[in-house]
Amino acid sequence: MSDRYFARIGLTAPERPDLAGLRAIVAAHTRSIPFENLDPLTGRDVDISPAAVAAKLVDGGRGGYCFEHNTLLRSVLDGLGYAVTGLAARVLWGSAPDAPLGPLTHMLLRVDLPEGPHLVDVGFGGQTLTGVLALVPDATQETPHEPFRLVRAGDADGDVHVMQARIGAEWRPMYRFAPRAAPEIDFEVGNWYVSRHPRSGFVTGLAAGRAAPDRRFALGGRVGGGGAALSVHHRGGPSERHELGSPAEVRTVLERDLLIDTAGLPDLGTHLARLW
Repeated sequence: MSDRYFARIGLTAPERPDLAGLRAIVAAHTRSIPFENLDPLTGRDVDISPAAVAAKLVDGGRGGYCFEHNTLLRSVLDGLGYAVTGLAARVLWGSAPDAPLGPLTHMLLRVDLPEGPHLVDVGFGGQTLTGVLALVPDATQETPHEPFRLVRAGDADGDVHVMQARIGAEWRPMYRFAPRAAPEIDFEVGNWYVSRHPRSGFVTGLAAGRAAPDRRFALGGRVGGGGAALSVHHRGGPSERHELGSPAEVRTVLERDLLIDTAGLPDLGTHLARLW
């Protein structure tokens, strides 16, 4: 699978499991394999076994969400000799500061290197981390797109960090996590919740994104919400918003801008029509 993966992301496999190689893999992965939730939206099961995610994201021309992306990346990094640990997180993005904590519905990776522990996360939608972060709190860290930082927030959950992204002049929280290994069952339960729970945003709406070298694409819409829109966030520049008027326009964006092969979803148009 490794050869097929590196062909998919347009990169030669690094000769050694070092920080430079990890940075190159993350950058190539995020520009080549999109984030998308078309399976939950269309009522399909999401299998997060390594073989299934490779068949879908590598061989099938599709994208996926965090459990798929980071399972795939963990499998590739393991094969290259990196020391990788799966971490579970509670999503904060879009929630009010005083909102109750949600379930563990996000997956990211810790990679232990000679330089110390680092974090990678190639599956957080329109705000996917396109760089590699040192696991160091309270330090602004640059990435190929926007700066990120980790803020310590120890509480009843133990030693917890909050991942934040700087959007314009504002630091926005993305998720909170403990930097220790999560049991695999947490990923299985989280995957079921986001793909099948009737109130999951991945069941009741469309979410897709991709990070091109000079911009981010973010596509979204809610069932019965009056349509869908594509946002284009230019690196270091302005953002654009394009309202889409039909399922056909959405499919065009999915294929043209997000690089998703939708041929295996014959009923996609019917489900996209639900957005209106």
